[in-house]
Amino acid sequence: MMLIFCHEREAFSFLIFLATVQLFFQPSIGATAETLIFKPIKLNCSSDSFARDNDTIQTSLEVLFSSLRSKALCSNSGNQTIGESPETIYGSFLCPSDLSHEDCEICIHFAADNLFQSCASSRHAAIWIDHCQLHYSHQNILEVAATDGFSLTNNHEETNSMKPMEVVSEPLKMANYRRRLMDAPQTTAANDGGNVKKSSSGAMPIIISILAVVIVGTSLYCIYCWRWRKRNAIRRGQIENLRSLSSSELHLMDLSAIQVATNNFSKENKLGEGGFGPVYKGVLCGGTEVAIKRLSAKSRQGAVEFSNEVELIAKLQHRNLVRLLGFCAGKEEKLLIYEYLPNRSLDAFLFDPNKRRQLDWEKRRQIIVGIARGLLYLHEDSLLKVIHRDLKASNVLLDNKMNPKISDFGMAKIFEGEENEVNTGKVVGTFGYMAPEYAIEGIFSVKSDVFSFGVLLLEILSGERNGASYLKQHGDSLVKHAWQLWNEDRVTEFMDPLLGDSYPMNEARQCYRVGLLCVQENPEDRPTMSSVVLMLRSDQTPLCPPSEPPSYARSWKTPELELSPLMYSTSTKTHSINDVTLTTVEPR
Repeated sequence: MMLIFCHEREAFSFLIFLATVQLFFQPSIGATAETLIFKPIKLNCSSDSFARDNDTIQTSLEVLFSSLRSKALCSNSGNQTIGESPETIYGSFLCPSDLSHEDCEICIHFAADNLFQSCASSRHAAIWIDHCQLHYSHQNILEVAATDGFSLTNNHEETNSMKPMEVVSEPLKMANYRRRLMDAPQTTAANDGGNVKKSSSGAMPIIISILAVVIVGTSLYCIYCWRWRKRNAIRRGQIENLRSLSSSELHLMDLSAIQVATNNFSKENKLGEGGFGPVYKGVLCGGTEVAIKRLSAKSRQGAVEFSNEVELIAKLQHRNLVRLLGFCAGKEEKLLIYEYLPNRSLDAFLFDPNKRRQLDWEKRRQIIVGIARGLLYLHEDSLLKVIHRDLKASNVLLDNKMNPKISDFGMAKIFEGEENEVNTGKVVGTFGYMAPEYAIEGIFSVKSDVFSFGVLLLEILSGERNGASYLKQHGDSLVKHAWQLWNEDRVTEFMDPLLGDSYPMNEARQCYRVGLLCVQENPEDRPTMSSVVLMLRSDQTPLCPPSEPPSYARSWKTPELELSPLMYSTSTKTHSINDVTLTTVEPR
């Protein structure tokens, strides 16, 4: 089988996979090993004995057996002589050639123990075991066998007495016994003791199983490899499409130039951590300050979202939209180069008690109107009809004059022709800002952005975040609490205390009502952004009374509903949920 790997990393991963399979199946092979039985077939002890008090003979036997066991670790046959005449003892052993040296040594050890127990005082003894044979005698076995005749028959009858000549002749029967051992099938069970040994008859099913697993695993890996290459081809095509844009709408920048501009992405140049990766401040060779969003390898924003954001912003030009100056699309790096906005994101001011003091009424109203104009451009005035789908405080940037600019178009969608709404099975966005029809049913339209704008407007008025902390403090969401205070004509209680009495009540009430109109539960009841801009321009514009906002937020199970910003925020108390399928959110 020939394998074509997509990448060197994949070849390495495949080798690791095969090694894992081997390690996984090794215990199984051991588990199927059968028991090697050391069963005595024949034991012969001579009738003439050494003197029972002859310690020298006993010691010599121990040394003889120990020496034969040592030789068994190196060879399957051998002999040894111990002592001096007339107390010389000759010994020999034999194991089948297919028996390992370790098992041969164990078998000789077993045989020696049996001889010690049964024939300790005999001057001649021999024992035959299923897997080895051991002899000892006071006569030179080979010399006697060469001068005397003997029979090669072996009746396998166990006896407790034998003549010296019978003992001497037995070694010459080893050849016949060895042949019988080689031809006989392996035994699997017996009543006598034993040790562990693999059985060759059980290896074939295991080998077949391993081969089957390897073949299946290889096939699956090849399928994965093919799909990986296909996805990469799509991504490369998207990157090439982006490169074609560089000649007209924006610039394709070299990675080396960006590394120089950011001092090789140093910590000193880091502005913050967004949902898709870190953001750095850079200075181009001409002295232009830029903000560079570096998409991390672990980012959920892949090539599709990256391409989407670049193509969209390249075609959109408005003073209330962040301006994309260029991009870098390499094999390992995806970078977006924006205009640098020194005041960073709105949430850095709005939800910081100290910085929020800088947001007086005029600045807040300026920010509200600017965001509304930016959305109006996306929905109605640009060549494309764009739904942002992730409008929130962290995605609104502020320039040096506190003018707002909508950013982060990775989740944005373009509506084709007369298309007014889309039903999607995958919901992306931020809890707390999502319209109920989008969060629950996956339906989004321009009215989904209107709902998000309404939530953001109410946050700007109150200086509070629509999240779990507000829910815990007030017993309801920011939107529901705003509705209750409106019905009770307690508008001033909802307004940010840091504003004091600096705001005109009629303008505050107008903005308050517009916010409630935008967060109505029925999308058809919500105004368009053109109507919103018109209502915000004049507090004399007649407005319809708002209806009750949705209550689905009460069933949220997430510990925090806030999100960290995607661009400049340095907050560490919030987290991002920018790609989530909702299946448990239900209306009350």
